Amino acid sequence: MFDRFNRNITYLRISVTDRCNLRCRYCMPEEGVPLKNHGEMLSFEEITDVVTTGVKLGINKIRLTGGEPLVRKDVAELIRMIKAVDGIQDIGLTTNGILLPKFAEDLWQAGLRRINISLDTLNKDKYREITRTGNLEDLLTGIEIAKKRGFDPIKINFVRIPGVNESDEQEVRQFCSAHDLKIRFIRQMDLATGAFSPVEGGIGGNCSICNRLRLTADGKIIPCLFSDVGYSTREHGIEEAFSKALHSKPESGKISVGHNFYNIGG
Repeated sequence: MFDRFNRNITYLRISVTDRCNLRCRYCMPEEGVPLKNHGEMLSFEEITDVVTTGVKLGINKIRLTGGEPLVRKDVAELIRMIKAVDGIQDIGLTTNGILLPKFAEDLWQAGLRRINISLDTLNKDKYREITRTGNLEDLLTGIEIAKKRGFDPIKINFVRIPGVNESDEQEVRQFCSAHDLKIRFIRQMDLATGAFSPVEGGIGGNCSICNRLRLTADGKIIPCLFSDVGYSTREHGIEEAFSKALHSKPESGKISVGHNFYNIGG
């Protein structure tokens, strides 16, 4: 399906939860976020229905995000359900990596092969400062287990945080090279001011070739990360929500004061 600017939209990023086991300073408030009622969240069956309709319209690539997707109970089952949708060519997952030691095998058995893992420093004290609660050793163990299990590619997301981790960039780059990990550098974004830039090592942040829509955990299809509009699949129906989001997709990102990274998936 093509938007108003002739971009072929083939990629749906799905936030399966806005909860997270970390409180990263660039994403999540220190006190956490108000918890949604169970009934507000899309069920796995509803998410799969959205994917199935999306495929009919031209979607062939899926990425599961959050919050932290691995805190959603039985998320491996959702991966299995999405993998069974005829027409899905690619499914990935973005995680902070802390829970990979517990869930890597389940994810593999469900058919997941592609993982992006957040790693903004190799300094354990600075990692704790950035994430407010995280233990770097847990993350590094998660990376090691994912590598041993055979996930490929494993991409590392390094968020460039001004005044915090500029000095860590080279060490993380060398770590990735030594462990055969791909690395992507992402400038810290600000939804409210519209601050973003192209991803180094990836294609994100380049509006002219953007091919994605987003689905929130409570069922809204969002046309752009830097957009305040969203269309409920429950209220409008799935196909109509896709259509409205497609026709609302801007030529370039502007600002968003109604969405946050923890509920729109970054």
